[in-house]
Amino acid sequence: MRPLAVRRPEVPAGIVAIPVRTRLVRDGDDLVGIVADAVRGIARAGDVIAISETAVAIAQGEFVVAEMIRPSKLAYVLSRHAGAMATVSQPESLQLVIDAVGAPKVMYAAVLQVLGRLVGRRGMFYEVMGEAITAIDGYTGTLPPFERAIVLAPREPDAFSQSVYERTGSGCVVVDANDLQKAKVLGASVNVNLANVESALLDNPHGNGDEQTPIVVLKWRNDGENPLWGSR
Repeated sequence: MRPLAVRRPEVPAGIVAIPVRTRLVRDGDDLVGIVADAVRGIARAGDVIAISETAVAIAQGEFVVAEMIRPSKLAYVLSRHAGAMATVSQPESLQLVIDAVGAPKVMYAAVLQVLGRLVGRRGMFYEVMGEAITAIDGYTGTLPPFERAIVLAPREPDAFSQSVYERTGSGCVVVDANDLQKAKVLGASVNVNLANVESALLDNPHGNGDEQTPIVVLKWRNDGENPLWGSR
């Protein structure tokens, strides 16, 4: 485990991120127990434990193997025109979106995406789809044996985070972070400063490959009021 000082200007100086390695998380695991064991001797009161949404969702069984999905012609056509890094570039993932909101809405979003590009506005598809698409994490980059699993949103992330807090005494968040410098807290225990935690995770200290570090412990190592706490 190597502490990573968070140096972004929008993050209070003194926040340190410590990635914590675990065994492979599987369906049905007691993830609260796994987290508590992994951070013992590392996390303490005043720290915030950030847990990857993928690990939480897999432990809850919230994933679908791609081979179980039969994409429609619409899913195949639209996925061919998506960006290479996009979840919707996978027809199986896109089919789940179609199943969730219906083909008419997906086609409407696709048309707006094309029109938006003509006037220099990108991301219209994602704006229209909202949670229906952000709740789906395509199978690219997921560790074996889940390399063909499409991971869905975790259930009750606030309740899960609160359980970790009650077990460990450290704050907890469930976070969706990636190597595109985006981080969003999906659920949190009480009194965590969400804005500062999200900023501290923008560089994705969890990693996006085979690091097997679904846990990151955020620490405050300066004097004064702890900026990781105080918003909830």
